[in-house]
This record gives sequence, C-alpha cells and structure tokens, in this order.
Amino acid sequence: MSVRVVTLVENTAGFPLVLAEWGQSVYLEADGRKILFDTGLGNALLHNAKVLGVEMGKLDYLILSHGHVDHTGGLKDALEAQEKKPLPIVAHPDIWGKKYIRLGGDRFIGIPFARDYLESLGGEFRLTKEPFWVSENVLVSGEIPLESGFEKVDDNMLIKENGRFSKDPLLDDFSIFVKTPKGLVVILGCGHRGIVNILRHGLNLTGLDRVRAVIGGTHLFMADKERLEKTIEALKGMNLGEIGVSHCTGMQASLELARVFKERFFFNNAGTSREYD
Repeated sequence: MSVRVVTLVENTAGFPLVLAEWGQSVYLEADGRKILFDTGLGNALLHNAKVLGVEMGKLDYLILSHGHVDHTGGLKDALEAQEKKPLPIVAHPDIWGKKYIRLGGDRFIGIPFARDYLESLGGEFRLTKEPFWVSENVLVSGEIPLESGFEKVDDNMLIKENGRFSKDPLLDDFSIFVKTPKGLVVILGCGHRGIVNILRHGLNLTGLDRVRAVIGGTHLFMADKERLEKTIEALKGMNLGEIGVSHCTGMQASLELARVFKERFFFNNAGTSREYD
C-alpha cells in the first residue's frame, strides 16, 4: 500500500505559485481512498489544489479535525467542487458548538456555515465520538484522552452555551492514523489535545509500536518552556521516524524540534508532498 500526503493549505507557502493562509488542509491518498482532511480558512484551497495537481472533485471522504474556522472555512468550496455526491464528512458532534477564542476580546471562530446549507451542497455528516475506520488501514482517531500529564487545551479556547462562556475541552480534536508496514503515519489537525497524547492513542488503537511519520499542527506556539521540553523528551522516546510540523506549532517550537530531530525534521508548508510505501 502506498500513502500520499499533500499539504494544500498552511500558514506558509513552500512551493511556487501556492498561496499561504492561516489554517490547514491536507490531502491524503491511501487504500484507494481520496481523503481531504480539513479545508483551511477558505481562500487558498481550490487554487492550491489546482497548482499542486490534486483532483479536488473526486473525494471519497472529508474529515474535519475540529470546528474552528481555519480548518472549516473552505467547506463550501470543497463541496461545490465535488463531481459525485453526497460526500461523507466524518467529524465529532461538538464541531457545531459556538466556539470562541479570547484574544483581545472574545472572537467567534466556529464553522462559518449552517449545517443544513452544507447538506444542501452534498455534505453527509457522519458524527461520532468514537474511532472511525475509513478503510482497512485508515482510521479517524475519535476522542483523544488527556493522559500525558503535561498537555492540556489552552485556556483561551472557549465555548458559548446559554449566553455564557466556559473553557472548550475540544473533544472534537481529531487526527488521522494510517497503518503501514513500517509504522504509523499520523496527520494532525491542530493537536489541541496534545501531540504526545495523540500519538500514544494512535499506537494503542492500531497495535503498532512505531510512529513512522507525524505531520501537521501541534499547537505548541503557546506552550511554555517546561511543556515544550517534556513534549520533546516524550517524542524522543517514541521511536519517531520523521516529523513535519506546521500551522499552530509556532516558529520557536519548530526551530527547537528541528534542532533536536535534525534530518528527521521538515517544515510542512503548503505544497509539501510526502509518500510512504
């Protein structure tokens, strides 16, 4: 089985003619399935897909990592581009929560479209809290347990219910796990529940003992020195093949990961393509 991973949307552009945009979207081919993981903020998805030679109109699944606008803003464009409908959309029920970030005020960052509107465009939501097998070797994580002891969801992530704000536990933080003979390939959305928690969960679910590659956002840009050090120590003990970070990792954390993992590290910009067989 071959696995192809193409990053369509990311904060930085690493390929000619590709647009940079805050957010993330990753295209995955595995087990004969064509999967889109998130859609970015909504301006770069279709443009970058065309530049990178990705056939956006022939998806088998769309997976949502969580219900923030920088991962769901391109939903309308992705659905309108589909040649075959309906398109299954796998996500956690909490994606529809009223999500905010406390950043110079309380700002709404939830999905910018109504569910019935997206369904009218051909979206078929398959909402679950449990792991979801897309194919024999491709698994959507389900809810990620907080077990590392040092990883937590940032305090400025909020949910508004009955007119009142509370901390959003981001139970809808999903990742994708792909089983290969040489280990687990992991694609992160934002990693709100912690990259170490996510990787351990993936290994437990699949029964594998090695992470061949981890790609995506790690939400370390707000991590303090202690958390970053503990994260790196845990990753060093996980027989990690390569790590390609992006989006919400932050430059400081990215540089430290690059220093530690050396040739096993890469910046996962928009336009980055990796293949695993």
